[in-house]
Amino acid sequence: MSNEIVVVPDIGADEVEVIEICVAVGDQIEVEQSLVVLESDKASMEVPSPMAGKVVAITLKVGDNVSQGAAILELAVEGAVANSEPAAEAAAPVEEQSAPAPAPAPAAVEPAAAAESKVEQVTVPDLGGAKDVECIEVCVAVGQEITAEQSLIVLETDKASMEIPSPSAGTVVSIAIKTGDTVNVGDVVLELQVAGSPVSSAAPVETAAPVAAETALPSPPVADDKPTFEPETKVMPPSQPVEKHGDVYAGPAVRMLARDLGVDLTLVKGSGPRGRIAKEDLHEYVKARLAEPAQAAVSGSGIPAIPAVDFSKFGPVREEKLSKMGRVTAENMSRSWLNVPHVTQFDDADITELEDFRNSIKADAEKAGVKVTPLPFLLKACAAALKAHPKFNASLSADGQSIVYKDYVHIGIAVDTPAGLVVPVIRDVDQKSIYQLAAETAELGAKAKDRKLTAAEMQGGCFTISSLGNIGGTGFTPIVNAPEVAILGVSKLDVKPVWNGKEFIPRKMLPLSLSYDHRVINGADAGRFFTQLGAILADIRRLVL
Repeated sequence: MSNEIVVVPDIGADEVEVIEICVAVGDQIEVEQSLVVLESDKASMEVPSPMAGKVVAITLKVGDNVSQGAAILELAVEGAVANSEPAAEAAAPVEEQSAPAPAPAPAAVEPAAAAESKVEQVTVPDLGGAKDVECIEVCVAVGQEITAEQSLIVLETDKASMEIPSPSAGTVVSIAIKTGDTVNVGDVVLELQVAGSPVSSAAPVETAAPVAAETALPSPPVADDKPTFEPETKVMPPSQPVEKHGDVYAGPAVRMLARDLGVDLTLVKGSGPRGRIAKEDLHEYVKARLAEPAQAAVSGSGIPAIPAVDFSKFGPVREEKLSKMGRVTAENMSRSWLNVPHVTQFDDADITELEDFRNSIKADAEKAGVKVTPLPFLLKACAAALKAHPKFNASLSADGQSIVYKDYVHIGIAVDTPAGLVVPVIRDVDQKSIYQLAAETAELGAKAKDRKLTAAEMQGGCFTISSLGNIGGTGFTPIVNAPEVAILGVSKLDVKPVWNGKEFIPRKMLPLSLSYDHRVINGADAGRFFTQLGAILADIRRLVL
C-alpha cells in the first residue's frame, strides 16, 4: 500500500476554477471515476481518476483556481510501489524448475511497447481576424479514429460558417469544446493521439517461461500507469479562491461575459447548485430585459412590436430555429434599412455586343481553364464606374461628419448558399483580367457553398453586386450593405424591341437596379453612375480607354 498524489492533467488553459468536488475523504474510488469538475472560460470538464484507491486527503476546495500539475488529492493505492517484487515472489515456486524469477519480468512488459505514439493538441487556426466564433457542430467523438483533413468542428461567424479540418490522422483522446462554445485563434479543439514509428527491440521476446509471464500479468498495468504521476507524495498548496461579490456565485467565464454585456450579476438568478449563475442564466436575463420594451405599445419615434400569433390554431405548423448566420443577416438588414435612407433607381443595359463577344471567347476560356459568365464583365464595368465616381467608392464616418474615400476597389458578390446569403469580396478588381475574375468568382462561389470561406475573404468590400442571374424577375430593390453606400441589383436578361430611329430591333437588355445611401449620394450622382456603367456594358472597348 502506498500513497499517490493525483494532479491536474493538461487542460489546455493556464488557470481554471474548481466548481465541484465529486469525492470525499475515505471514499473508495474506481479508475476513471470523476474527482473534480473544472471550468475555464470556454467549457467545463471533469477530471477522472487515473487509478483505483482510497481517498486519504483532498487538497482543493470549490472556488480554487488551479493549473496543470496542481495537486488534487492524495490516494492510497494498493500494490502501486515495487510491483515487480511481489510478482517475482509469486512466480518463485514455479521457476525453481526452469529459470530464476527476475529474468522473465522484462519479457512480460516488452511487447506492450511495440510502437511509440504521441498526443498532439489541435488548435483553432487563423480565422481572418474574427473573434469569439461560435462552434455550431462537433463532428467527431472521443475514441474515434480520424484521418488527415477530416472535419473536426464547424464554426460560424457573423457572415459564414467554416469547417476546421484535422492536420493529421490519429485517435481522438479528448475534446475541449462543445456545441455553443465560442472560440478564438489558438484555443484547443481536441487532443489527438498520433501513431509514431515502430520501436525496434534490442533482443527478441523470450518465450521460454510462459508460466512466469502469466504470473506477472497483474502487475504491468500498474507499472505502466505509474510514470504518469509524481513518485513522491508532495502536497501542493491550494491556489487563491475566486473573488466573491456579495452573494453572487459564478465562475470567471460567467463574470467575464457579464462584464462584456454590462449585466449586474446581483440581479441575475442562478439555476445551478447553491444558486450558481451559468451562462444560460445570463442569456435568459438579457433576453428578458430586451423583450420588456417590445411588450408595451410605443408611440412617437419608437417602433411598435409585431404581436405574437399562435398560427397552430389555423392549421398544422412546424418551427425551425434560425441559424446564427440567418439571425445576424436579419439583424444587419434591419439595421441598414432603419439607419440608411435608401433610394433605388432602375435602368436597362444593352449587352448585345457583350454577349456576342463572350460567346466568341468560350473556346479560348475553356483552354485557359475558366468559364466566363457575364459576372466578370459586370465586375470590370463597376470597377471603372467606381473609379470615375469616387462617392460610390466611399463610406460615411461613424459620426456622420465626414466621408471616407477609398483608393482601392474591392467588390463583394452576394452568393446564395444552403446556410444563407454570404458576400465574399474580390480584391483589386480594377487590376485583374476577365479570366482572373472568372476564376476567382468561381473559386469563392464554391468555397461559399462548401462553408469554406474565411472571415478575411468577406471583409473590406467597397461595393456589392447582387445578381439573381437566371432565377427570374425584372427588377428588385437590394438593401445597401452598410457601411458601403451603394449596391447593384442584377435581374434576368431579356430580349426586348428597341427603337433605333427607323425600326424596332431585338436587343439583349439586362435589368439593373441601383440602391444607394441618400446621405452620401443624390439622384444626379446615381444618374451619372448609371449612364457610365450602361455605356461600358454596351461597348466593353471603353474599358481600355
